[in-house]
Amino acid sequence: MLRLLSDENFNGDLVRGLFLRQPNLDLLRVQDVGLREVDDPAILAWAASNERILLTHDRATMPDFAYNRLVRGELMAGMFVVNDRMPIRQAIDELSLLVDCSQQSEWKNVVLYLPI
Repeated sequence: MLRLLSDENFNGDLVRGLFLRQPNLDLLRVQDVGLREVDDPAILAWAASNERILLTHDRATMPDFAYNRLVRGELMAGMFVVNDRMPIRQAIDELSLLVDCSQQSEWKNVVLYLPI
């Protein structure tokens, strides 16, 4: 099962829907781990050191910070950039598919944009 971290502005309805579908989902929110209002590079560093794939809607800045980490040779557990205009059910379906049908190691140093 994938180990996930959702950033501060990730849709709460998506998080709740994922937990309804998969009650044992290994998903933390930045608010749960003391990272509320922390800048993006710090969130990425925490996600990397705790081996958690970051869930975000932030297409404007978060992927750039992720790519900058990779250019500097820093590790990243992965990132799923979920389009915030995507229907909630579709986003839940696609994220559930990723959780069920992939391994954590497959997403190391990868930025994936959803919808697939």
